[in-house]
Parts: sequence; structure tokens; C-alpha cells
Amino acid sequence: MGNKTQDIEKKANRRKYGQHLTSLDIFYKYILPEIKTNLWEYLWTDLYAGEGNLILPILREIPSDERETFFKDHIFLADVQEEMVKRCISNAESYGISGEIARTNIKLRDNLESFPQIIKRKKFPIFHITNPPYLYLGYIKKHKETQNYLDYFKNENAGYQDLYQIAMINDLRNKIVNLIYVIPSNFLFGASVSNKVRQDFLKYYVIAKMIIFETSMFEFTGTNICISFFNRKTQQKDEIQSFKAIKFKKKNKFLNREYHLTPKYKYRAGSDFDEFLEEHATHNPLKIRYYLQHDEVLKNSGPFEISVIDANKYENTHYRKLILKVNKNLQEMLHRNILYARTVDTGSIDGRAGLGIIKEHFGVDGIYVSGNTYRTHPIQVFLTPELTFNDQLLLRNYFNILLEHFREKLDSEFLTTYKYSNANYTRKYLGLTQVRKIIETFPYELEIEKKKRLKALIENGSVIDIIEMIGDYKATQKV
Repeated sequence: MGNKTQDIEKKANRRKYGQHLTSLDIFYKYILPEIKTNLWEYLWTDLYAGEGNLILPILREIPSDERETFFKDHIFLADVQEEMVKRCISNAESYGISGEIARTNIKLRDNLESFPQIIKRKKFPIFHITNPPYLYLGYIKKHKETQNYLDYFKNENAGYQDLYQIAMINDLRNKIVNLIYVIPSNFLFGASVSNKVRQDFLKYYVIAKMIIFETSMFEFTGTNICISFFNRKTQQKDEIQSFKAIKFKKKNKFLNREYHLTPKYKYRAGSDFDEFLEEHATHNPLKIRYYLQHDEVLKNSGPFEISVIDANKYENTHYRKLILKVNKNLQEMLHRNILYARTVDTGSIDGRAGLGIIKEHFGVDGIYVSGNTYRTHPIQVFLTPELTFNDQLLLRNYFNILLEHFREKLDSEFLTTYKYSNANYTRKYLGLTQVRKIIETFPYELEIEKKKRLKALIENGSVIDIIEMIGDYKATQKV
């Protein structure tokens, strides 16, 4: 019973503090090789230290008779939890540091609330290596036990979205030059969740390198993380950032990647896709509307039957099927709009995000939303002007081949990671804005012969020729 109670308490603390303890493996494999030649030059600091696993192992590199002297001058650790501070002190003692000396440089302190100015007066420059707390603002707002953290997001911190971002901005404001952060990879790939922190932070810091993990690194969370090496710029500047990274994937596979982050796209990785969409949008694009909602069905009630699935009623691995009675206009509109957007990868190879045909996948005429709309449900797409069946089929194939091309080219980095799972690939979420923008590149007004050529290029998988064709088409359009 005692162990069960302890487990419940630990789980509650992880949620309350956004805490995921760093393993020694991370330090030895990825961090120590980068710093071991400069150990006597810095004050090695972790302001969210947990058990101290990102700093204390440095002591193994120091001769045992010099460790206490080194510890006094070169190490400062802190944590907001008393239990973590006790563990950290105990760990320091295991490296031969006396309890009295350990307590002088390992402190109980809330460093998200304010930066410890005392360490800026030490004789060595600060090198901050940390795995700060991660807790998304949306979660904090919804849970009573975390709502006290809302104060961190007020005043000059308004607009940031996660506790780790508050930690980074505190370092920025205190002009810390050298940083190594173990943080969620949404710092690099996220849109609204991290646009502001990237724009603010990367004016002042360059990314020297990154190690990105698309595997589960921590025992109790599926959050994908990256180890980010930052150096402060000599002057504030918005500029393209280029750096190299290693990206670890499932089954011990890895990629060597080179990133180019641009201020125009808020320094988000995968912006090549955004650039393509912007450059290739037609001058007279299709207009898109999403969802068949309950109100629309009520306003268009009548004697004609249509078969639908209810996107709000998922039962026994299937959506519930219904027959709705509507007027002729709505019936015909559903029959003429055959496409739906799948925004979330299912995990199977044939269940990746993209456009599909409603009848083919669900055996019905439409996708009905009886309650709230959710971006992760299958979503019916309504197009203006209306397209023929064959043109919608062409659009589906065009959309999916382009999406898969960029997923392969950019390792799906322009998409949002949906959740960690045991699928053969990292499941991703395709935003509805991205769906709209891909559709806006579709050259639906092509002449018949050119449509035939586009169809042939799609069937042959000639993506480069497709991109060239739509580029030429846009160049010849009248604005």
C-alpha cells in the first residue's frame, strides 16, 4: 500500500510541477562531450536541478582531491521542491562533497518567479544547463492544482505558452551567454504554442546545434524533446538561422538534418512548405468551407433523405450512421461535395492525413456534426465554385501526392506532432489552415488537355514536374 501511495504522490508532483527528471545517460552521451574541455572556465548552473543529473556528473571529471574547491567556485544548483534539493545534496555527497559545502551551493528557490542575482556576482561566467519544467498554459488553466502558475504568465510574460518558455526568457533578460536546454521539440516545430518565444528569443540567441528525439525520452510522458545549444549574440538582430542537428527516430534510426529558420515564418522549422504554398497559390483560388453542422441541417429540413456519419458519435471503432431529412438544395450540395479532410494520422500507412472521398471511406453521403466541431474528426470540405466529380478526384490525388512529397522531403516537420505512440512513424496533425492553403494551389481552371497532363504526372509520381507545372500556370494567370 505504501508503494502505491508513493506512486500516486509522485504522479501528482509530476503534473503539479511539470517535472520530468533527466537521466544520467542524456548528460554523458550528449552534453559532457560538448563541455568537458572548458570545465574550469564557468559557473555550471542548473536553476531547475531536480536531482542534479545535468551538472553533478561533471565532478567525475575532476580529481577527487580538487572536487570540493571546484564545487565551491564552479557549481550552483537550485530547485523549487524541498525533496529534490535534499536528493541533490545527497547526490553531491556521493561524489565526495561534504554536506555542509553542498548546502552552500544547492538552494531551495523558485527561479521561475525571479532570477537569482547572486550568481551573476560570482567570479566565473554562468553556463546554464537545465531541463526546466514543462507545463502548457492550457493545462495550467484547466487544473486547480496548477492555477497558481498563472502568475508567471502576467505582465511582461503575457503571451508565452509554457513554463519552459518563462525559464528561457528569464535567462534572456539576465543576459546569460551560454545555455543548454532540454525542452519540448515544439520549441522548434510548434506554431501558436511557440511562435512568440522563438521570435523573442532568437533575436538574441543563435542555435549552435540541436539533438532532436522523436522517441519517448522520459518514463512518464510522450513529449518529444530536443537538447538545444544556444549562444547569445553580440547584438540583437532578426536574421536567418542555420544549424545542424541530429534527429533520432524510432527503432534507433537517426537523420542528420540542416535547418534554416527564417524570421518571416517566425523561425519555425519546416517553413519550406509555407514558402511553397505562398508562392504557388493561384490568383483565383478555390474557396473552402468546413463542416456540415446541426444548425444548417435544421435550416434546410425537408423530405429528401441523406445518409451521414455523426462525427460526434464514435462507437465500437465506427462512427454512428444516420439518415437525415433535408431539402433538395442541401441534398444536392452534399452529393456534389464528395471530399473530406483527415487531419490526424491514424498510425497505419494507409491512414495518413490528407483528403479522402467520403463515400469510399464511410459509405455515406456526408459527415454530420451533431455537437461541437473538433479539428481531429473527419471534416467534410465544401468548395466554391463546385467541381465535377473527376476534378474533385484530381484534387484529392493532387493534394495527397504534394503532402506526401513534402512529408518525405521535410520529414513531416511542417506538421504538428499529434502524440507519441508505438506506430511505425511519428503521428502528425495537419492543420485546417494548411488544408486550405494546399487546396488554394490547385489549378482547377486548367484547360482539359493540361488537366489530363496533370493527371498523368500524378499517376507517374512526377512531383517535381507537377510543381513546375503549377508554377508555370500561376505565371500565366491574370491577376
